[in-house]
Amino acid sequence: QKGRLVRTWTHLERQRGGLGFVGGPGETQIEADRRLIQERIQKLERELDKVRKTRNLHRAGRKKVPHPVIELVGYTNAGKSTLLNRLVGAKVSIVSRKVQTTRTKIIGILTRGETQVAFVDTPGIFKAKKRLDKAMLDSAWNATKAMDMVVVLMDANKKITPNMLEILNYFTKNKTGITIALNKIDLCKKGQLLHICDELKTYDIVRDIFMLSALKGKGVDDLLNHIMAKMPFANWMYDPEQISDMPMRLFAAEITREAAYNYLHAELPYHLTVETESWDEGANLIRISQIIYVQNGNHKSIILGKGGQNIKRIGTASRQQLQEIMDKKIHLNLFVKLRPNWQDDPERYKIWDLNFNV
Repeated sequence: QKGRLVRTWTHLERQRGGLGFVGGPGETQIEADRRLIQERIQKLERELDKVRKTRNLHRAGRKKVPHPVIELVGYTNAGKSTLLNRLVGAKVSIVSRKVQTTRTKIIGILTRGETQVAFVDTPGIFKAKKRLDKAMLDSAWNATKAMDMVVVLMDANKKITPNMLEILNYFTKNKTGITIALNKIDLCKKGQLLHICDELKTYDIVRDIFMLSALKGKGVDDLLNHIMAKMPFANWMYDPEQISDMPMRLFAAEITREAAYNYLHAELPYHLTVETESWDEGANLIRISQIIYVQNGNHKSIILGKGGQNIKRIGTASRQQLQEIMDKKIHLNLFVKLRPNWQDDPERYKIWDLNFNV
């Protein structure tokens, strides 16, 4: 073999006994590093190619067997969000006495044994007049397409109201079978329940009727077992520990909106919104800054309260809930700002996945 020039600094010297040689000058340290890096790159490329092939196979399987999706439909304050939380076994949707609390589709994920299903909580059905209300109603109706099962929630204390009649007529027109869940049975007389059931059975689209109390959990397991037994086997779309697809920043904003509604139910207007401005997460602490937007100065005064007492109560309630859910210490800063036309801001609709131009 031909001789090679070797420099005097040792870390770049050619090592004796290099690859392919019994003795003599081998590769420099830089050449060895380059070779090892190149081998590592090639190995990673082979592994990535396997991941791509596996992912494509999973996607093809999901197309053949769609992921089971169950939609919860109902008029305002029927208890859909309470039922969703009960079905999933954790808080994924906010609850308040205010009508139209749910503004967008909320997905709750339940994994039981080999079956994973997604429950979709939609805005309540009602007569919409304003832009935001129309967008919410549009979201609710559009969500009914391509569902594996539709569960219509009805307040058992009420007869078949015009809103409920609209729901029944809609699914009758589309020839979509539905499961009825009569909620709040703990507040209703047995005779009234039987009368409502007889009336609902006159609709051909009504496949099954369940009686339950979402708040107390009575009868919910019967409904859940019925749903799980009907669902086809499919590849999991989500991690088995995941309970919702909602981003945590948006979820935290919803928790604060719920706290505001619950503490100031009588005084507070329905049309307010909360936005998470910053989110700084550490190992044991999350620092969150949020803005509560209102439409006029009077609403701002209500939320702040005398000496800032109301906003302190709202912040404390929201922080305690978030700490329990996230299992971390929460540092929450709340601010109240005036934004008269926030309902006409296209960005808000984009965040909520609503159609601004409906």
